[in-house]
Amino acid sequence: MDGKTKAIVAHITWVGWLIALIINSNEKDEIASFYIRQLLGIYLFSLLAVIPGVGWIIGIIVLVFWILSLIGSINGEMKETPVVGKYFQDWFKGI
Repeated sequence: MDGKTKAIVAHITWVGWLIALIINSNEKDEIASFYIRQLLGIYLFSLLAVIPGVGWIIGIIVLVFWILSLIGSINGEMKETPVVGKYFQDWFKGI
């Protein structure tokens, strides 16, 4: 499986993310690793959606971030999530 395919699979919920992580751990690919880190940050950020009053805003932001990330992975480009993507790459560089 090539890196672009692994990056796209990672966008299919947590299960797809886990599958991409496991497959990528055997054969590291730069674009797959990039999107695995981005999505881990997006998925963790989505946990904030349970905050009363602002949860729906966070949910919309997460959806937009996820769509932008998916478009980037489909195009085979490593585009960071706006505002927080560089932090995701730094925080999760061990992945």
